[in-house]
Amino acid sequence: MDNEYEIGVCELCKREEIEITAHHLVPKTTHSSKYVKKNFSVEQMNTTVDLCKACHKTVHATFTEKELSRSYHTLSLLNQSEPIYKFAK
Repeated sequence: MDNEYEIGVCELCKREEIEITAHHLVPKTTHSSKYVKKNFSVEQMNTTVDLCKACHKTVHATFTEKELSRSYHTLSLLNQSEPIYKFAK
């Protein structure tokens, strides 16, 4: 692949045929924290979802890395958050 993007379906907004990026549900910057090591397996820490650039940017503009790892570490939890739900619908 020549660039960092692939064409696919965004798992939040469901837009199709769009450039997508991999979003780590447990942000990589939090992997060394005691909380993350205690509460997540290596597999969970490395789980990603495909997001379009707009959704990915919104997720990171809305929540801190700590908030993402503690409260929004699944696609379902992200979708249940009001700001993300409103943006993605």
